[in-house]
Amino acid sequence: MSRSALVAGVVAAVLAVAVAVGWTVAAAAGDEGSSPATVPAADSADAGFARDMAVHHQQAVEMSYVVRDRTDDEEVRRLAYDIAQTQANQRGMLLGWLDLWELPKVSADPPMTWMGMGDAAAGEDGALMPGMATDAEMARLGRLSGRQAEVFYLQLMTAHHRGGVHMAQGCVRACEVGAERRLARGMVEGQESEIRLMAGMLKARGASARP
Repeated sequence: MSRSALVAGVVAAVLAVAVAVGWTVAAAAGDEGSSPATVPAADSADAGFARDMAVHHQQAVEMSYVVRDRTDDEEVRRLAYDIAQTQANQRGMLLGWLDLWELPKVSADPPMTWMGMGDAAAGEDGALMPGMATDAEMARLGRLSGRQAEVFYLQLMTAHHRGGVHMAQGCVRACEVGAERRLARGMVEGQESEIRLMAGMLKARGASARP
């Protein structure tokens, strides 16, 4: 599949999710103790998680597009496609919630402030949150090919997932909208499963995740 076809597929999926967000929130926001009429505050965990995870997911999607152009290995290409599709869909849902809540998609506060990590979360060279790759790492991935690209992608994505799991666990603890907590739980389960899968893929390539 060409990159343009992949992008078109992801965009179509995101649009489908965005259309469904309205009834999803209306039907599910009242679950697990929250009221359907409740709109989170701009500085709430719900809003903070939606904003930060949307940014976090965007880099994972970009990383996955890059590696699909840098290797012919079907196992890695399939994983990259699955990650790109899943995280683009989830990103569309998170941004859709912010639209429904009429809350800004950006904040003047540092990333992770909603988790009490505003002073520690900011990284360097474009790595805004834990697990995110730096600009230099993204550029390096774009220069590699074959097995080297596969290993580096799997290492970067493992770290990325670890950061994402940590953030999603924070939402499970602190978010008040039931549908968002369920999405966060699904992220934890899905990304932990992919971390285990990538560990096996790295081992098969004579490598391991970075500390």
